[in-house]
Amino acid sequence: MTAWTWEYEGYDPAQERLRESLCTLGNGCFATRGALPECTADDVHYPGTYAAGCYNRLTSSVAGRRVENEDMVNLPNWLPLRFRRPGGAWLTPDNAPVLAHRQALNLDAGILERVTRYGLDEGRVLAVRQQRLVHMADPHLAALRTEFTVQGEPTELEVEAALDGGVTNGGVGRYRGLDGRHLTHVHAGSADPATVWLRCRTRTSDIRIGMAARLTCDTPVTGTHEQPRAVQRVRLALEPGRTVTVDKTVALHTSRDPAISDPLQTAVDRVSAAPGFEALSRSHLTAWGQLWRRAQIDVPGEAGAILRLHLFHVLQTLSPHTADLDVGVPARGLHGEAYRGHVFWDELFVLPYMNLHFPEVSRALLHYRHRRLDRARAAARAMGRRGALYPWQSGSDGREETQRLHLNPRSGRWLPDHTHLQHHVGSAIAYNVWQYCEASGDAEFLHTKGSEMLVQIARFWADSAGWDGGLGRYRIRGVVGPDEYHEAYPDAERPGLDDNAYTNVTAAWVIARTLEVLQDLPEPRRRELLERVALEDGELERWEAVSRALHVPFHDEVISQFDGYGELAELDWDGYRKRYDDIRRLDRILEAEGDTVNRYKASKQADVLMLGYLFSPGELQGLFQRLGIRLDGETWSRTVDYYLARTSHGSTLSGLVHGWILARARRSEAWSFCQEALRGDVADLQGGTTGEGIHLGAMAGTLDLVQRGLTGLETRQGALWLDPVPLPELSSYGFSLQYQGHWGVKVRLESGRLEIAVPASSGAPIDVRLPDRAVGVGPGETSHLLLADGA
Repeated sequence: MTAWTWEYEGYDPAQERLRESLCTLGNGCFATRGALPECTADDVHYPGTYAAGCYNRLTSSVAGRRVENEDMVNLPNWLPLRFRRPGGAWLTPDNAPVLAHRQALNLDAGILERVTRYGLDEGRVLAVRQQRLVHMADPHLAALRTEFTVQGEPTELEVEAALDGGVTNGGVGRYRGLDGRHLTHVHAGSADPATVWLRCRTRTSDIRIGMAARLTCDTPVTGTHEQPRAVQRVRLALEPGRTVTVDKTVALHTSRDPAISDPLQTAVDRVSAAPGFEALSRSHLTAWGQLWRRAQIDVPGEAGAILRLHLFHVLQTLSPHTADLDVGVPARGLHGEAYRGHVFWDELFVLPYMNLHFPEVSRALLHYRHRRLDRARAAARAMGRRGALYPWQSGSDGREETQRLHLNPRSGRWLPDHTHLQHHVGSAIAYNVWQYCEASGDAEFLHTKGSEMLVQIARFWADSAGWDGGLGRYRIRGVVGPDEYHEAYPDAERPGLDDNAYTNVTAAWVIARTLEVLQDLPEPRRRELLERVALEDGELERWEAVSRALHVPFHDEVISQFDGYGELAELDWDGYRKRYDDIRRLDRILEAEGDTVNRYKASKQADVLMLGYLFSPGELQGLFQRLGIRLDGETWSRTVDYYLARTSHGSTLSGLVHGWILARARRSEAWSFCQEALRGDVADLQGGTTGEGIHLGAMAGTLDLVQRGLTGLETRQGALWLDPVPLPELSSYGFSLQYQGHWGVKVRLESGRLEIAVPASSGAPIDVRLPDRAVGVGPGETSHLLLADGA
């Protein structure tokens, strides 16, 4: 790796799936995995293409039951371009001698380059160089340039390019027992010899897909169709040392695209009008240059290179083009089929970063949630509650997409899945509404759609809380927390846990914040909102009471993850590490042994400690104080130590959260967790999962760790609050951000000094607050601040 290049040398079939995920190219509308164009989907390669928000629902037979799943659809494959000697076998790295192979992802240009040298007969060597892009300026175009050069004797080469509609969803091994045939009515044809097309539609969601390809070279091209493929062929006469170039330009449209009527005709028209590869590359590079300026990050060394790769993949999934779409944050990006392309709570780790660089994208992602507010209200009504219950897994229309069965690949058994009880996803949405409005100053959104979501989420929590006269507290029962390992009490007949501390504290925060928003709304808008949601007499008074008296359990002078956690058995951590080495997925290990993690004090990832990720120490203490509970530094420190010793880190988010917390709680140990968060995908620490799609929340979270975690940056009360914590391993870094209309604000920390530069504009000065002072930095000014000792 270098600062701007992610490179692989040599061909390694065992690493192909990982490389394909990390070399995915996208533009926020669609993305294509970094598979070799001459290779088809098999156990080694998986050339998937995915459009944001393109889902389809199918029913399969699993363990004697009919199971319905909605998946992000693997679209027709536009990559295929294969080659061979006349009459010979098609050349691939799996069936021909590979003398050299190099694959390089150029981050600054958004171009994937590969060079492969194939050994042919009679001492000939065929060099294949390809450059690929998914256009960042025109989100419906992609292009592939292939250069062939032969050494030795003159050689004839047959080249075949295709659009392949015979694809299925088969990129995740544990899903292969399910129906993955999402495409139907596949038809192919040609507009002219140089241009072929393919159309199809999804089987149940009835999304129409149109794709067209133009092949350009110095030799005549023949176009045909061999259902379900549109095929183009060309015969090349290669002279030694003379390079022959074949360019393939592709357009992709779906019926979900705005301002079109026919996806196929639009794709044909677009590819016909598209410029050549050089011109496409120039406009593509310009668009990427603009993105890099808006999201500038300067971190030295290996950490900086990985962070730039993370930022690249975040921007390919959520670009400014996303602002025009009705989509959420897919937890695994547009990079593969893991989690079925669903939207979880990962936006909690993504939007705080996007707010300060691409607020228009954050707003669009929150619109996705608002459009599904009615569906969330229906889910709450089905439980007999008021307000809005957002789903743990969301897809096209906002219904709960969490599967009710999941496969343990270690035991081979299909097991009940109760993670839909993670109702805390509603609090994550409310948190993101508030954070976006604070960072952007978007009062219009807060006063309209934002406040509507806040009110309905707060209403659900208030209605979910039941009074316990014995405790003198309100309680929320039957939920699952962020930990995910614990879904029920040992030997219980029903799933769910009582008084998950994270759930209850965040619910109290949501209610308190919503009451504050209602109080601050302009009176006409407040009256409109209250009329629209039809609040009953006494509801707001009940909200106030619940927000001050939700139960937070304790045991052994630490916060309990949930009521009864302290009564669970201790796990033999050393014994399990010796027996299994990697115990990240301890739940699968125990189930395969006939046991259950529900019996033990063992967490998959941060649960209680997530509170320290969302809230600064002062804000967290204030929340507990509002609940009538004293939370001092010693209690929090004991809580951190307690759960660190009982967490297996079975999620890529776990290292991120623990690194964030330890940066302030126990600085000497923070960097090891920060490194784990950085390396989670690039080293595939979860053991094969990255090949199924990146972990977008963890990638964005590492960027936010630098942006907000280590700087203590908060956006509240109309000011930028900063409270930096120095890490010896990362003592110098900088980044730019967008804050309340100020573009390109530069923040840099180095050697105990903080520099803030605000570009010239007609805006008001930025109010900057440090623990020991407040300063105003006006447009066109640069402020150099000496930090207090220890910061």
